[in-house]
Amino acid sequence: MRIAVIGSGYVGLVAGACFADLGHEVVLVDNDQQKLAALQAGRCPIHEQFLPELLDRHRGQRLQFTDNLQEAVRSSAAIFVAVGTPPTDQGDADLSYVESVAREISGAIDGYKIVVEKSTVPVYTSEWVRKIILRNGAPVDSFDVASNPEFLREGTGVTDFLYPDRIVVGADSERCAAVMREIYAPMTDGSYYKKHDAIPRPDRAQTPPPIIVTSTKSAELIKHASNAFLAMKISFINAVSSICESVGANVQQVCQGIGTDSRIGPRFLNPGIGYGGSCFPKDLMAFRAVARECGYDFRLLDEVIRINEEQRHRFLRKIRNALWTLRGKRIGILGLAFKGGTDDIRESPAILLVQSLLQEGCHLCAYDPAAIERTREVVGNKVEFATNAYDAAAGADALLILTDWEEFATLDLSELKRKMRYPIVIDGRNLYLPETMAARGFSYYSVGREPALADNQSTRASDNPQGATRKA
Repeated sequence: MRIAVIGSGYVGLVAGACFADLGHEVVLVDNDQQKLAALQAGRCPIHEQFLPELLDRHRGQRLQFTDNLQEAVRSSAAIFVAVGTPPTDQGDADLSYVESVAREISGAIDGYKIVVEKSTVPVYTSEWVRKIILRNGAPVDSFDVASNPEFLREGTGVTDFLYPDRIVVGADSERCAAVMREIYAPMTDGSYYKKHDAIPRPDRAQTPPPIIVTSTKSAELIKHASNAFLAMKISFINAVSSICESVGANVQQVCQGIGTDSRIGPRFLNPGIGYGGSCFPKDLMAFRAVARECGYDFRLLDEVIRINEEQRHRFLRKIRNALWTLRGKRIGILGLAFKGGTDDIRESPAILLVQSLLQEGCHLCAYDPAAIERTREVVGNKVEFATNAYDAAAGADALLILTDWEEFATLDLSELKRKMRYPIVIDGRNLYLPETMAARGFSYYSVGREPALADNQSTRASDNPQGATRKA
């Protein structure tokens, strides 16, 4: 099938490359000439596992790039809209890019086509897309609008697309649903997974994936409700970690105890410095705005957002408790992206902490395997950037671990200690065992666990953000 994907951001680029790998003829549309030139020259603009090899495999063959939207629409049976939906000042989704694309699509419909929402959009967007296309002259029976939300995690977007837990299709006609089933048939009939060059199957993936066909409104709500629930799970365990710190419990033991309950599960029960990225913060605000428009005060979402913001403030207090004063201190930073495996720093709690520490008068030396250039665009020369983790730690009064990159969990602790001015590690991702760090000569602070002090001093009340006395 010939497919047009409009928008070459994280979602559009991954979707286009994966559709091509499924065997479809894909044209990816963008009006950013610089990005198009980079893609046509063989460069991958984002850090995403397996994406460069898919682009190399299909570029110029099953995958083409263009800025001519109307020509792409005329030559395609399905048009996936994957443009940005940034939050407005009020917190709801800005759908102006979606509306603009819908207007352009209407002038190029010359036979039956389906227009598919791939961007994360609030409920009723499909109805508005249909109205816009009709207002601009498309015959009523010449198109259908579908919703096909993505559930991609940055850093594993390609495998998430090709090995999903489920495929959700919102379609209000059987004709539209049939086209969507055909698009995903190589996955749902299992034929893709038999290919010798298929992207490797990740752990826990079940093939073939189920396809869930719903109404368009239900599909739109599924996306927002899914992200809101996952964010709630993260905020919940972060709130629990605060209690653990107050009473001297170990949050990882608590996570194991509740995560083995099959009704709860262990995933997203990872305490840290809070969620970030382009999805959770934006989608929670948009979902809350939708609820308010419907007359429902979704106060649970307010609390999820509040806990997430408070988690960063708690971590900053933890740094102060470990160092006493911050002005003039040299601090090493490991991790700038909002999570490991990506170069995305949008709403990254690491970046927000970096900005807070700069305001405190700290000298920062930071390292991230992928996100340095994007961070440099935000902070300029206010931060020194290192080429590896050990150089970031050199001469540091303390080292902060802010992103869960795998390489940060396997550092040579002897070399790390030798590099630092003081062996103080404040770990926002709980990558190490406290007893291991103390045995190796570090004073180690983490989230939801008691500090482990190298000098065997008992923990003072000042080490506790709430001021509660804990055991040694």
